[in-house]
Amino acid sequence: MHHRWLLLLACFWVLFMLMVASKFITLSMRSPEKYRMRQGSLTVLPELEKMTVTEARKFQIDSQPTVDTLKNMTHVDFVHKERLEGLRSVCRNGSLANLSHSGISKFVLDRIFVSDKHKILFCQTPKVGNTQWKKVLIVLNGAFSSIEEIPENVVHDHEKNGLPRLSSYSMADVQERLNSYFKFLIVRDPFERLISAYKDKFVQNPRFEPWYKHNIAPVIIRKYRKDRTETQGGLQFQDFVRYLGDPNHKFLDLQFGDHIIHWVTYVELCAPCEINYNVIGHHETLEEDAPYILREAGIDKLVSYPAIPPGITKYNQSKVEYYFSKVSQRDIRRLYDRFEGDFKLFGYKEPTFLFH
Repeated sequence: MHHRWLLLLACFWVLFMLMVASKFITLSMRSPEKYRMRQGSLTVLPELEKMTVTEARKFQIDSQPTVDTLKNMTHVDFVHKERLEGLRSVCRNGSLANLSHSGISKFVLDRIFVSDKHKILFCQTPKVGNTQWKKVLIVLNGAFSSIEEIPENVVHDHEKNGLPRLSSYSMADVQERLNSYFKFLIVRDPFERLISAYKDKFVQNPRFEPWYKHNIAPVIIRKYRKDRTETQGGLQFQDFVRYLGDPNHKFLDLQFGDHIIHWVTYVELCAPCEINYNVIGHHETLEEDAPYILREAGIDKLVSYPAIPPGITKYNQSKVEYYFSKVSQRDIRRLYDRFEGDFKLFGYKEPTFLFH
């Protein structure tokens, strides 16, 4: 009898232990929807509550900049600081004052677009991918909710795109914005930019800009073509270079009006020695510079720069040499003399074919 009671008691004990174990397993496997789980210093917050601890730790690690990312960010910071230091050094060089300095005229203020909401000023330098930056500011100013929604014919229509120019403000408001807003511009190799302007305006000639081909080109041809009896084939690149390098080019510039913005110097467009820009982006390194500009302006979480087609920003030396191979050394030298300030201010090397 005594053994039977011991056996019965043992059965009850085993049953009790099974019930306790079952309860513990149920609690352990319960969905963590109502709990936060801690392991060391890791807290799985409500937005991560469906992750396991291991997954949450991986998310936390992946969300932090990697060593390579940090190195790249440091490199980009260094590059941009060097650009600004180089710019200021040239601005202080008295021997280049006539090439590097320009007053803050209405012409300059007309080139600068404003986002008061985000305290940003952007100086437009045509033929350097500026259309995309205008789209970024249009979205920031609230005229459209996304870049994809902006019709192409609206981007440059300043009555519809919601982009005020700095020239539309009082002088007191202009000065306040120049002193306190984030300011940037984009540049590219000066000679490559001139080739882009020539091809776009006089060769391809968009149908909505007929005046370049039908009004401006004939005037340049009549004045600068060496063989004036040869009028076929439209404006040649050699004619264009002779016009740009002519010390008396301003006579025609006045006749052409604001259409010259596609080929005048960066100095004339943006007054980089008079305006203290925060960032100078380069077209050749736009893949790195665009995210850097967005981050420095504090808008990287609000908008993205449009996708950059592969290879489009790469400096094409062979293309530049091809176009200038038909231009005389005298005309190239005169052209360089005019754009020397742009080369030196923004760290571009003197073209090697100047000495051929």
